[in-house]
Amino acid sequence: MKQPATPQIPKIIQLVQWVFNPLKLMETSAKAYGECFSLQLTGNNPLVLFSNPQAIQEIFTAPLEQLDAKGSAQLLKSLLGDNSLILLSGASHQRQRRLLTPPFHGDRMKAYGQIITNITHEVISKWKIGEPFSIRDSMQEISLKVILQAVFGLNQGERLTKLQGLLRSVLELSGSPLRASITFFPILQVDLGNWSPWGKFVRQMQQIEELLYSEIQERRDYPDASRSDILSLMMSARDVNGEPMTDVELRDELMTLLVAGHETTASALTWAIYWIHHLPEVREKLLTELDNVNENADWNQISRLPYLTAVCQETLRIYPIVMLTIPRIVKKPIEIMGYEFQPGTLLTGSIYLMHHREDLYPEPNQFKPERFLQRQYSQYEYLPFGGGNRTCIGMAFAMFEMKLVLATVLSQMNLALVDNYQVKPTRRGITLGPSGGKWLIATGQRQKVKTPVGV
Repeated sequence: MKQPATPQIPKIIQLVQWVFNPLKLMETSAKAYGECFSLQLTGNNPLVLFSNPQAIQEIFTAPLEQLDAKGSAQLLKSLLGDNSLILLSGASHQRQRRLLTPPFHGDRMKAYGQIITNITHEVISKWKIGEPFSIRDSMQEISLKVILQAVFGLNQGERLTKLQGLLRSVLELSGSPLRASITFFPILQVDLGNWSPWGKFVRQMQQIEELLYSEIQERRDYPDASRSDILSLMMSARDVNGEPMTDVELRDELMTLLVAGHETTASALTWAIYWIHHLPEVREKLLTELDNVNENADWNQISRLPYLTAVCQETLRIYPIVMLTIPRIVKKPIEIMGYEFQPGTLLTGSIYLMHHREDLYPEPNQFKPERFLQRQYSQYEYLPFGGGNRTCIGMAFAMFEMKLVLATVLSQMNLALVDNYQVKPTRRGITLGPSGGKWLIATGQRQKVKTPVGV
């Protein structure tokens, strides 16, 4: 049986490249070795990357006895905790997923629409006309406030203010490739007091934990059946044996929702606003669609707009926020695409490389929302939220938020890119985001213009 090729460079150099320029490492490896290759990044076990839809399907549908995700995302353990949905497997993963699913579906989504639009209005009202600003900071503020209000039902108070500041600070600790190094190099994870990066992280995580446990205890002491926020729904949920989540499970799932539901959405929104204003024809098409929406349209109608949806889909295709699917660990020998893998090997799908296959996405480096209006992609060809039993549980919420924020911002404000400012993909922790800086400018408030459809 054949084995996947691996770049002929030392392991430490591969890891450094993976931290500082992951896209180049994937692109050069794919060019040299095709749609299956191996990297040596952490530990002794190789990480095998696939960018073939058939291989992805086989990985996603393989039985747990052969492929298991448990233990494969250990980089996130210090941030999310042992009981995070991302780190669980088997029966415990199925249990937590069932308990967490209801808040993100159906009528619950409608309640979040008002929260999303109110917060967006509040943030954009602070923009100063004619003054360049960091759109990423604004999108982070929106996404953090949205997730805190949706998860906790908090829109004011000392606990909310403290949580906001701490979460922002913790995520900023890995906000660049250099700062993200601490995640990938265990040797740097040394607590030398509050002045050291890891020491600061440890202390801030302790403070966040105390705030989360205080909120949980307060809900237990003063139950309120009228609350519909995600934490209340999580606390009232029961598994098949009638058991609720423990405080530790609640804490870990809250961290998962706060981190995964905030940083990723902020990056996606920032990229979307960049592409919309980088390509005037995209902006014009989108504004025409938004301007022709009925005055009484509800949030669900807005979220179903075809071109708006396509813009969001293309944003998540060209630079997917998460570059890889959650790796699966080989438990028993398995064959995929003619390769045989032994126990201990990590198998993953390269979302980035899949989204740049010429046969699926002609001119893959061009931003073209129309491709999603012309073709339906399978769950193994387009996978910005992962797939299989590891599909992101907040997928519907994230898309809903993206669409409402973009619709609100574009309907209210005229924006323009600052001339000659280069925006490039850069590592932020384990995710990929747009580079920072004040590259956007508000040029004035926007008046809605009705354009006859077809003109």
